[in-house]
Amino acid sequence: MTNEVLTLWPELMWIADEDLREKTARTWELALERSILTPADLERIPFTLLAGPDMQVSFMAHKRCVVHVARESALKMIEFFGSDMPIDMDVLIAGAILADVGKLLEYELDENGKSFQGSYGRYLRHPFSGVSLAEQCDVPPSVCHIIATHAGEGNMVKRTVEAYIVHHADFMTFEPFRERLK
Repeated sequence: MTNEVLTLWPELMWIADEDLREKTARTWELALERSILTPADLERIPFTLLAGPDMQVSFMAHKRCVVHVARESALKMIEFFGSDMPIDMDVLIAGAILADVGKLLEYELDENGKSFQGSYGRYLRHPFSGVSLAEQCDVPPSVCHIIATHAGEGNMVKRTVEAYIVHHADFMTFEPFRERLK
């Protein structure tokens, strides 16, 4: 795991399974290798392409918030529901960390450093490219399922408990902003 990825994602250390942690980190390393975006870009570009000029929430602030919200939600569900709702925390955290990794292929920057959807992104949305990147790093299907179903595309399939939590963590930290942008 590179220091660059660990600096972006200190939450990787929440993944107890060392093999899954390494595969999750490797997926981010591969995405950064193939992207025009740098870690510094991820800390400054708005988290959504729908953002207006006043959006101050960065890609990484949003993504890390999703991971934290998903983790805290899962912990509360475990506390209240126990074994009636088993949750694999490693799968949940890895899936939350990887949910938007495909955006590194979807986004491009203009001459002013503003992000926009590039030609790759017009053909393949980030859930698809994210799964492709993750599979190249041998990320297990249970985590790839979260990547594939975290966005609207997932409404067509049955989500696992972990995928359902990540989906809602993502949308609850996005929808209020989308409403403000209207």
